[in-house]
Amino acid sequence: MQSNPVRIGTRGSPLALAQAHEVRDRLAAALGETAPPFEIVVIKTSGDRILDRPLSEVGGKGLFTKEIEEALIAGDIDFAVHSSKDMPTLLPAGLVLDHFLPREDVRDVFISTRHGSLAALPAGAVVGTASLRRQALVKRLRPDLEVVTYRGNVQSRLRKLEAGEVDATLLALAGLNRLGLQEVVTEILPLGDFPPAVGQGAIGIESRAGDERVHALLAAIHDPHTGVCLAAERSLLDALDGSCRTPIAGHATLGADGTLQLYGLILTPDGAVAHDGHVAGRAADARALGAGLGARLKDLGGPDFFAAHPGA
Repeated sequence: MQSNPVRIGTRGSPLALAQAHEVRDRLAAALGETAPPFEIVVIKTSGDRILDRPLSEVGGKGLFTKEIEEALIAGDIDFAVHSSKDMPTLLPAGLVLDHFLPREDVRDVFISTRHGSLAALPAGAVVGTASLRRQALVKRLRPDLEVVTYRGNVQSRLRKLEAGEVDATLLALAGLNRLGLQEVVTEILPLGDFPPAVGQGAIGIESRAGDERVHALLAAIHDPHTGVCLAAERSLLDALDGSCRTPIAGHATLGADGTLQLYGLILTPDGAVAHDGHVAGRAADARALGAGLGARLKDLGGPDFFAAHPGA
C-alpha cells in the first residue's frame, strides 16, 4: 500500500518552485526505491502579496516565511524549502533550519541592457534593487548613482529592466543559475566589492524539531559543509540583530584542512560608513566564531550605528 505523500511547502515564484523541485529530485535520487511519494504545496506569503513597499517598512524578511511556518506548525506540510538568505535568525518555537543542499555560487551580478558594467554606468543612472545590502554597496562604490527599491520575482524584475524602468539591476547568480537564466548576466561582481548576504546561494530546509521521520529523510541530502558555513553566518547575523532593515554581508568558507574562514560587513544604508572583520577557526566552533565576529562589528559600529540608521 502506498504511503501518504511527504508534503513540501514552498512559495510559488518560479525560483522557489525550482528550489522545491531540486530538493524533491535529490531526495528521490538519494532514497531510490525507498523514497516515499512527494507532493509540492504552494503557499502564498505576505511578502509575495506586498509589492509596493520595501520589506524593511512592512515587517522584514519574515514576511516570506510566516504563512509557510504556520502551515508547518499546523502539520499541513512536512517540511519547507527556503532561500536561506530569506530566513530570520529567530525561528518560531518548535521549528529548526538545520538541513541544507550544497551551496551554489554566492556572488551578485550586474544586469543592464545598455551598459557593460557597474563602473560604466553614467552619473545619475538608476539602479533598481530590493536589497538594502546591495543598495548600500552600490552607493559605497558609486555615490553618483540613483538607487531605487525594485520588488518582484526574478522574471518580473527582468521585464521591468527590459521596459526601461531602471538602467540596471543586481541579482544573485545562484538564482539565475537555478532558473537557467545565466545568459542575462552582464557582469559578475567581485566578492571584494559585493560580499553576499548571509545564506546567499544556499537552499535551506525547515522542519519540526523532533520529527525523526522527516529528519531521517533530509539527512540523505544534507550537505555538512554548507551547514557549518551557514551556522557561522547565521550566528554572525544573530549577534548583530540583523534583519532586512540592516545592510549586512557575511560569507563563510570551509577549507580542506577544516579551517573555517568568516568575513562580515556592516554598512549604513547610504554606504558612507562601513565596518568589516574576519575571523578563522575550527569548524566545530562555527557558531562561536560567528557570534564573536558579530560582537566585534557591533562594537566597531558603536551603540547608535543601527539605531541611527533605520533601513532608509
